[in-house]
Amino acid sequence: MNHHRYKIGIDLGGTKTEVILLDHADMVLHRRRTATPRQDGYAAILRSVAALVSETIRKVPEGGGYTIGIGIPGSIDTATGLVRNANTTCLIGEPLQQDIENMLGTRVVVENDANCFTLAECRAGAGQGYGFVFGIIMGTGCGGGICINGQVRRGSHGIAGEWGHCSVDPQGATCYCGNRGCVETKISGSGVSAAFLRTYGRRLSMEDIVQGCRRDDAQCREALDRFLDDFGRCLGGVISVLDPDAVVLGGGLSNIDELYRLGVERVRRYAFHNNLQTPILKNGLGDSAGVFGAAWIGAE
Repeated sequence: MNHHRYKIGIDLGGTKTEVILLDHADMVLHRRRTATPRQDGYAAILRSVAALVSETIRKVPEGGGYTIGIGIPGSIDTATGLVRNANTTCLIGEPLQQDIENMLGTRVVVENDANCFTLAECRAGAGQGYGFVFGIIMGTGCGGGICINGQVRRGSHGIAGEWGHCSVDPQGATCYCGNRGCVETKISGSGVSAAFLRTYGRRLSMEDIVQGCRRDDAQCREALDRFLDDFGRCLGGVISVLDPDAVVLGGGLSNIDELYRLGVERVRRYAFHNNLQTPILKNGLGDSAGVFGAAWIGAE
């Protein structure tokens, strides 16, 4: 990594987009967050990202070189250059990296947001000091990333850590990826909310369900228990396969306190070990991990 250049990072999420400018010592020089466009699809998102980056470039000190990294809820197919596997489905099949490079006239690195999150947590968050970390984003969607000795492991197909689209229930809800019963349909905010609507006919957000459970609403209590059990089964299986030194949770659902007590108990039940000691940690950087990770990955 070139530590003498300024680093621009963009975290493109389903609901918000954040930009950051770091100097050579990783001090924050500029930061801004805005809502991700919901109308006009891909074109609107492209314009929004390009405008945020252009605004940030103007804040780079005169004569200072810079790199640009963008984290997205998907990945770039290296064979075609097109976005694939994106939870923000309007990005799928689009040449996002090429389009942004053409608009800005400079090189851009586009990386999966869970990889950005995991790298940031290993470098400056809860994952510090662990050699092999599995990072999880549980929000609107559900993604994962692997970091080994400070390096993101992408895999031969660029899909390492993509546990969100492991099918764990053949009779489950249809996922946007085309399979049924993916992890994402079980333990993402949108997945739990959709299941609640199907089961009880009530349209509640994940936050509403959690609060309802704490108020002893029977349906919410049942739904949260199912969520915690699904979390335990899904993560227990991953730990059995990878046996990481630590797991770090991110995304909006990582703020659910019950995960770190009841959820961890379920993980221990389902993992293939009778005395599981794997630390399951709440992120240390909050919802800023992704944008820092994007900046750092862009400078690699």
